[in-house]
Amino acid sequence: MTTSDATSRPSLDGVTVAFLSTDGFEDSELTSPWEAVVAHGGTAVLIAPDDGEITGKKGHVASVNRTSHDVDAAEFDALVLPGGVVNADDLRTDQASVAFVRDLVAQHKPVAVICHGAWILTDAGVLTGRRITSFPSLRTDLTNAGATWVDEEVVDDDGLISSRTPDDLPAFDEALVAAFARGAVAHRA
Repeated sequence: MTTSDATSRPSLDGVTVAFLSTDGFEDSELTSPWEAVVAHGGTAVLIAPDDGEITGKKGHVASVNRTSHDVDAAEFDALVLPGGVVNADDLRTDQASVAFVRDLVAQHKPVAVICHGAWILTDAGVLTGRRITSFPSLRTDLTNAGATWVDEEVVDDDGLISSRTPDDLPAFDEALVAAFARGAVAHRA
């Protein structure tokens, strides 16, 4: 089991987590999960369509580690998709980002998505038969893409972790850390 002996908390030691985002992300939906991953020993890598920096809608600036055009899903153990309307809408038009998400899901790796971040899952075609939550305005899009949409704080559908808004971040962070630890154990077995 991937847990720390001293605290019995899930450990993400040796786990590399991709954070896929671009300008206009919801600041806390990037920073809070990032901090949770790092606090549990994981390595967080920011991926965006372009090199340089990205800026959140409230002004948080983050340095891009890799571009969506030069990554392979096999390099990562899990994925976080922060929300923010502009971020989510722009990412779904970047074909390299869509392909990256599709490949990661096809490899049965855990994905955590919050708020509007789920939009890219519709373009990746990975929602058929999945149970998910999101910001309420995405309900129709996600349902039309084959998902069962529910209004819950956090949903874990076999490694697809989803939440609605920044208010859900404590539960979202806890669920994604647990799922990423389970996923790392499963992929190493």
